[in-house]
Amino acid sequence: MREERVRELIGELEAQERRLVLPRFTHEDSWALGSLLVALARERRAPVAVDIHRAGQQLFHAALPGSTPDNDAWIARKRRVVERYGCASYLVGARFRAKGTTFEDSSRLDPGTYAAHGGSFPIAVEGAGVIGAVTVSGLPQAEDHRLVVEALEAYLER
Repeated sequence: MREERVRELIGELEAQERRLVLPRFTHEDSWALGSLLVALARERRAPVAVDIHRAGQQLFHAALPGSTPDNDAWIARKRRVVERYGCASYLVGARFRAKGTTFEDSSRLDPGTYAAHGGSFPIAVEGAGVIGAVTVSGLPQAEDHRLVVEALEAYLER
């Protein structure tokens, strides 16, 4: 990806994070957001797994047809990036690329534990900051990320 495009992508991702802040996030909100993500994925016949964590607790998980146990491993690795950096896993990877390197080469974190690939997005609550992560795995990283963002946008419009 060209340097100019990476910087443009970073701006887009940062704008998404500023815009997609929730007024609250309860167990019921987790169920509603997760169910919305599953419905969007089913419409597209997307072979994904969906996961929502808040404060270290898994509140929602679904594995759709075509997903595999590998998707659960990717979910955990991408979610850990959100938990550590407080921003989208796709954004973390893009920031490393903007520096002319990769997350794997420069983060000093175990790539078996952390993955700065698209698909995990911070759950941010007004006045509280990042409290969790919503994650999708099973599509190419940009598509995983877009699916999560689309669901959060639709959820906020409700």
